[in-house]
Amino acid sequence: MSDADYRMMPLLPLRGVMVFPNVVIHLDVGREQSMAALEYAMVNSREILLVAQRDAQEAEPGFEGLYTVGTLAEVKQLIKLPGGAFRVLVEGLQRAGIQKVLETNPFYLVQVHVYADEDRHTREEESAARNLTAQFENYVKLDKKMSPEMVVAMAGIEESYRLADYVAAQINLKLPEKQAILETFDVRERLEKLSLILGKEIELMELEKKIHMRVRKQMDKNQKEYYLREQVKAIQKELGDQEERAAESDEYREKLAAADLPEGAMEKALKEVERLEKMPPMVAEAAVVRNYLDWLLMIPWNSETEDRIDIIEAAKILDEDHYALEAAKERIIEYLAVRKLAADTVKGPILCLTGPPGVGKTSLAKSVARALGRKFVRMSLGGVRDEAEIRGHRRTYVGAMPGRIIQGLRTACTKNPVFLLDEVDKMSVDFRGDPSAALLEVLDPEQNNTFSDHFVEVEVDLSKVLFITTANVAYNIPRPLLDRMEMIPISGYTEDEKLNIAKRYLWPKQIHEHGLKKSQIKIRDAQILTVIQRYTREAGVRGLEREIASICRKTARIIAEGKKKQVTVNEAALGRFLGIPRYRHGESAGESLVGIATGLAWTEMGGEILQIEVTLMKGSGKLILTGKLGDVMKESAQAGFSYVRSRAFALGIREDFYEKYDLHIHIPEGAIPKDGPSAGITMACALISALTGRRILSDVAMTGEITLRGRVLPVGGVKEKVLAAHRAGSRVIILPEENKKDLENIPDNIKESLKFVLAADMDSVLSTALEERR
Repeated sequence: MSDADYRMMPLLPLRGVMVFPNVVIHLDVGREQSMAALEYAMVNSREILLVAQRDAQEAEPGFEGLYTVGTLAEVKQLIKLPGGAFRVLVEGLQRAGIQKVLETNPFYLVQVHVYADEDRHTREEESAARNLTAQFENYVKLDKKMSPEMVVAMAGIEESYRLADYVAAQINLKLPEKQAILETFDVRERLEKLSLILGKEIELMELEKKIHMRVRKQMDKNQKEYYLREQVKAIQKELGDQEERAAESDEYREKLAAADLPEGAMEKALKEVERLEKMPPMVAEAAVVRNYLDWLLMIPWNSETEDRIDIIEAAKILDEDHYALEAAKERIIEYLAVRKLAADTVKGPILCLTGPPGVGKTSLAKSVARALGRKFVRMSLGGVRDEAEIRGHRRTYVGAMPGRIIQGLRTACTKNPVFLLDEVDKMSVDFRGDPSAALLEVLDPEQNNTFSDHFVEVEVDLSKVLFITTANVAYNIPRPLLDRMEMIPISGYTEDEKLNIAKRYLWPKQIHEHGLKKSQIKIRDAQILTVIQRYTREAGVRGLEREIASICRKTARIIAEGKKKQVTVNEAALGRFLGIPRYRHGESAGESLVGIATGLAWTEMGGEILQIEVTLMKGSGKLILTGKLGDVMKESAQAGFSYVRSRAFALGIREDFYEKYDLHIHIPEGAIPKDGPSAGITMACALISALTGRRILSDVAMTGEITLRGRVLPVGGVKEKVLAAHRAGSRVIILPEENKKDLENIPDNIKESLKFVLAADMDSVLSTALEERR
């Protein structure tokens, strides 16, 4: 061998890929060692040795993990990819064997011996080449993945060694088999090896083709058998033989007869049974029909529970479960009384309980079901925005099912449950429909005896259902829906009512839930009142129950640790258990001041008091309003200001005050939005106090809308506002004269502790609220 046969070049390990001489191929290279070898090759002769790894899964193979014979290739093109990898185009040139490893870092630099291929043009070699060509043509015909153009390309190859390498590169072989061909340096031997391999592959492919044909014939046979079976079934039907489908249909007919469906539902069901009989058992539509028939059988068409008509017993149950709520209890007892006298004609009322969170609306509905002896079903409407939730989906949809009204009846298994539609004011509307519109039929006593569900498609009688809905506010409920319901407002609780609820219900419940005994924990009424006044700020009792639960948890820990056997909750213990008091609870000003008036406001959480402040500054008559006020409240302030200007002389105010002074009205707690007209007289009173220098009595609270003529107009939420004033320590409350009727809803003990002044105009308000002139 001459020195020209030995060359020094970088080595590129290949994973799962074999490159033969005279083959051009793209390679993606990402290993640092391999990229360094390519960079070296590009700088020098562009020659590189491509050697396959013995184990393709090995990320960083050592030299012993590589084959010793590879392909000398020329790097035709190198492209850098995003992420730092290379895409390289290489062309195999000649076989080469590794003689010596010169360097291993940063890449393998090796000395190789190059083996030159040459044809000997012997008859044996030419015969082997022709045989390989014929076999490859046959192989391409049998393998559908191979392109016929490969045979055309092979026809242009004249050299035997190039033909062998071309075929070896195209056929699907395992890596060791390809390596064995690469290491075969004799051309005739190489051709014979490939012929042997192709012969085996062709034999396997012909066998696969035979198996495929056999399977296809078997499938044709199965289809023929299916057709014959169907003919046999038709013959059996003519002969009157029972079959599986007929048995299933008979079973459905028996169930329908036992279910005693209404005439329309029975007719519809029998038609569906006839359809099911005619369908092949494996058709998808058959499953839909079966599901429909099952739902028809599950609806309680005639099953109902017997009402407990004992009015005294029902009233006792309602009183046991809930303290106060007299209006709601009275309406339920009235329904029972009518039910007792006119059992066959009375329809279920549609009641809507409206009130702040935590006042017992949902639990009252459960109590009604217990008092009547009926099943209870609850459906939450909060966030519902699909009309199909109420009416169901049509059976054309995959996975269709009835709406939640029909599902609720199935759950109750009776046609006269107490059905609670919770949070009816929190439904939404989108492209799928308006659920509130779907409820119009459900909640109309004149229509709901023929309620139609999209899935059921027959009329369902809902007239025996007692529907109770709950809402926090009525103004969010659509007007047509509101018109169909009987509103029962539930106001916030007074402190006395909260005290009684805590003693009767919340305290015993939490003691039991925390594993305590009554003898292990003691608390007085004064401490419960402190929790109500200083640690909660709500119309209901949810926050109160959480605070009581916190007390019980702290007590349970003390007892479980063995520190004490009994805990008495006094003021000091309250501070340790619940922390620093959270609320002043809207305490009114301690002393009478100029320009500060106490107003009353209504929120969804109950009543609150507002401290309205007015200050006078030198300026040019600007009216400054702060405290995050809404448009209506700003307009009320402007109306009050105009009233003061128009009556300046009569009120003892300089008539040119608006030319020399700016007036600033501020309502504290500026982060909380405030709106509404009911603070009109309060802002006007504070303005007059600031301009005249007369102090406003600190124990006076007021509410009412003001007009430009000084009239006092009625407002809403009187009970909640009065309770807020009472909590804050006010003694005198000024109300619009037209709100006199609302005083009937104020508890007697609250009315006895307060003085109410009914004002028709601002003169009455000022004479009560302002101190006498000195």
